Amino acid sequence: MRRLPLVALILFVTSCAPGPQQVGTLEGHVTIGPLVPVVREGEPEPTPAPEVFASRQIVICAQDGRTEITRVEIDGKGNYRVKLPVGTYVVDINRIGIDRGIDLPKTVDIVSGGVTRLEVEIDTGIR
Repeated sequence: MRRLPLVALILFVTSCAPGPQQVGTLEGHVTIGPLVPVVREGEPEPTPAPEVFASRQIVICAQDGRTEITRVEIDGKGNYRVKLPVGTYVVDINRIGIDRGIDLPKTVDIVSGGVTRLEVEIDTGIR
């Protein structure tokens, strides 16, 4: 007879345990420029070297915009991808030198199993 209360307690505790956390993905492409002060007519603007992307990061903050959650590396081709718990976040860049993110910071919603895309444009300030 003593087993019944123990079994009930185990069932109660395990049923109250949190389930797997729901996650979604934030991904996008980063463009950086200008890279030179003057682009001559007919000449394409230079393509950023992988090191140019590597020196910059995507910064993910909580909904308050101040509490940093994580930083995401940008690959050598300008892409980034991160899995995040479902919720609302503020996305910005790590500001190095006079870099600024066009239209950043930006609020994004991450949904369970979904992919949220945010394209990021970094203005280097080179003129």
